[in-house]
Amino acid sequence: MNPSVIREILKVTEKPGIISFAGGLPSPKTFPVDAFAAACEAVLRTDGRAALQYASSEGLPALREWIAGQLPWDVSPDQVLITTGSQQGLDLVAKVLIDEGSTVLVETPTYLGALQAFTPMEPTIVSVDSDAEGVDVADLVKKAPGARFLYVLPNFQNPTGRTMSEARRAALVAAAQAAGLPIVEDNPYGDLWFDQPPPKPLTARNPEGCIYLGSFSKVLAPGLRLGYVIAPKAIMPKLLQAKQASDLHSPSFNQRMVAEVLKDGFIDRHVPTIRALYKSQCAAMLDALKTEMTGLDVQWNSPDGGMFLWVRLPAGLNAVELLPKAVDKGVAFVPGAAFYATEADPRTLRLSFVTASVEQIHIGIKALADAIREAV
Repeated sequence: MNPSVIREILKVTEKPGIISFAGGLPSPKTFPVDAFAAACEAVLRTDGRAALQYASSEGLPALREWIAGQLPWDVSPDQVLITTGSQQGLDLVAKVLIDEGSTVLVETPTYLGALQAFTPMEPTIVSVDSDAEGVDVADLVKKAPGARFLYVLPNFQNPTGRTMSEARRAALVAAAQAAGLPIVEDNPYGDLWFDQPPPKPLTARNPEGCIYLGSFSKVLAPGLRLGYVIAPKAIMPKLLQAKQASDLHSPSFNQRMVAEVLKDGFIDRHVPTIRALYKSQCAAMLDALKTEMTGLDVQWNSPDGGMFLWVRLPAGLNAVELLPKAVDKGVAFVPGAAFYATEADPRTLRLSFVTASVEQIHIGIKALADAIREAV
């Protein structure tokens, strides 16, 4: 096991005056504090003793039913396992599906937290070629034989912010089905679209061939540490055993509070406010990049949702070496190399636009541009 590069960088950003584009943290402005204050009072008043007691490992039935009812394919609540954040879902999948030496396929680049969850099981992690639309299906077909699963984030991916196209999703699912390759689909950001929702999930196209991970961290609050796994019924007993051995059950009080908040359609009123905020912050960062990076040969993408965008530095620069120079100028980011399973691109870096104000975004991007100019 290795430390999280992002967690280490976050320590640096705690210094006074640092504008951080590094963390993958949702904006605290989006946390529905009043709704949870009311839910806390209601849960303790009506169901307090049960809320503070041990609970079933599967999770609160009412919450599992709500999750099953929200998904765009037919899901039984029996297929829903509540987890302590979707990060635990990755850990449980790794314990159940990976043996020492197993081949696990991932996108290029991929989520660092998944690599951390998989690595203790000692797999061989293989990167599949990827482009702006997602996984290269031809390369996947070459690498699929014998692999345990493909791990993929189709919506507003962490770290790149890219979204897999409809055509690529259809081709990917067909190729995986033909190869007998399970897909582990991670979707923590799918509700955070700006103008239109992404195409339907991979799992909706082949429910028996996929495991689906979701989270309440990005639409309610990460401090709750609540996520979920949707899996075929055949594999649920093993995931449940792994869950029982890990932490017995996710916090029952938190589950009851979330169920209380969700019961009256709150999420349909709340999430649009998050989308609007993140869209404006993303637009501010894109505008600042266009203004400040003129003439620097810096490349970046324009995400359709989520929390991140992906930057590539001019030839000859290294994002790891640039970081301390940027911090000296008051801005922090995450070097992209940490997100590659193999053959990292040292010129890449990830910027998060959701926790900085519009003013901070413009100041921070100017500072980053100044650091790049001095390094070129």
